[in-house]
Amino acid sequence: MRCMRIVAGIVVTIVLTVGLAAALVESPAITSQEALTRLKEGNLRFVSGTHRHAGVGLDAVRALAAGQKPYAIILTCSDSRVSPELLFDTGLGELFVVRVAGNVADPVVLGSIEYAAEHLGTPLVVVLGHERCGAVTAAVESKGQGDGNIGAIVQAIRPALKKTEEAGTVAGQDRERFVEAVADAHIALVRDSLTSQSKVLQHLVAAGKLKIVTAKYRIERGEVDILQ
Repeated sequence: MRCMRIVAGIVVTIVLTVGLAAALVESPAITSQEALTRLKEGNLRFVSGTHRHAGVGLDAVRALAAGQKPYAIILTCSDSRVSPELLFDTGLGELFVVRVAGNVADPVVLGSIEYAAEHLGTPLVVVLGHERCGAVTAAVESKGQGDGNIGAIVQAIRPALKKTEEAGTVAGQDRERFVEAVADAHIALVRDSLTSQSKVLQHLVAAGKLKIVTAKYRIERGEVDILQ
């Protein structure tokens, strides 16, 4: 009798786990606006300290073994202070995160975003920059020049530096404001490059299957401002 109860318990556990996995993988698609609303609500919880995802249990990990269905793609910086899963108070499987210093979009980054947008059906891309970005600061201090692999990051930010200088809205001598202005310009240029350099993303946006927005993380406040 005891053995039968144990077996029955194992069967129930397996059924529940498989059912949860199926629900996660085959969950109904949501719109880009619904995805954006989820992110905003998650950030409000993060700022207020009312987290829903303080920890991750093994059951949640196992439930995702069958596949993933993230509702948002986050392209952001590698900065250790910027963790999208924490900032948006999400659990495993909710976000498809691509992190690279300066949130630059090279072919590998574009390919990663294309995979999530086209093959996983994720409806939203957020290009997430942040205050006091070291990569942007380096680009400003080096005047957009650099050698080696780090230089490649600086070169990628150079167009934003040039655009900010030409706009003349922020004096170069006001270093802090100037760096933030370059960061804002860079976020917008990266957003534009996603469709100009990727026919896949361009097609999905034109078909209304994908939305791309920009955002900036305010480090001291913990808030994520949606810019566009």
